[in-house]
Amino acid sequence: MKLSLAAIGFAALLAACAQTPPRDLPALLARTQPTPLLLVGEQHDAPEHQQLQRELVQALAARGELAAVVMEMAEAGRDTRALPRDASEDAVREALAWNQGANWPWPIYGPVVMAAVRAGVPVFGGNLPRARMREAMGEASLDRSVSALALERQRAAVREGHCDLLPEGQIAPMTRIQLARDRSLADTALKALAPGRTVLLIAGNGHVRSDLGVPLHLPAGQAHRVVVARAGGAGADVPGDVVWPTPAVPARDHCAELRERFKR
Repeated sequence: MKLSLAAIGFAALLAACAQTPPRDLPALLARTQPTPLLLVGEQHDAPEHQQLQRELVQALAARGELAAVVMEMAEAGRDTRALPRDASEDAVREALAWNQGANWPWPIYGPVVMAAVRAGVPVFGGNLPRARMREAMGEASLDRSVSALALERQRAAVREGHCDLLPEGQIAPMTRIQLARDRSLADTALKALAPGRTVLLIAGNGHVRSDLGVPLHLPAGQAHRVVVARAGGAGADVPGDVVWPTPAVPARDHCAELRERFKR
């Protein structure tokens, strides 16, 4: 079977990603530190990924190296800077406007957030505010924020992510939302940078991948590292600097779920 040069190059990129043994946090830190910006991807329904995030927060904070945590799970413009270390979980959720119009269960992500708050590290929402999504859909300049190749890949990812159920006319607007989300995450992380310390950005693997996500919206030369958390064989095509393998999670038919939603 013949492989295109592009396919060979992509396979080489994946092979170059260093794999860190499961649960070996010191090895992960050794591979990623020091860096001013550490992008950690996740599969949202893989509990070990959120456990890794909590452990990373605790380890970096204990070393005095954690400047801030930026999370996809809260909107840009919300943060915990005004809260004390002993703030209640209710106060933290209120500060971040947690789960208002989204679906990020606090029992899953709360331990990550609270580990940062208890360490005196600010947590910033980084996602595009819902109020800006409709505006982003019509913002044609977003199409030029990445290369033509990256734009086509992102559009393909939107098609695949929606199981080819979206009308073709919705692909470009939905892709712009993804681009705007990545740009919002990047901008928030850049504003939180601090000399000699690390900003930890937590988002889905699709947002941190080196060829499509947040890295494309960083200034040229901005140092960063990407960790891809992979549950079983999921996310095998997501490029990054380090792969963190975890056990597979029970399979879900996301396309069947999406088809049901589209029927409503």
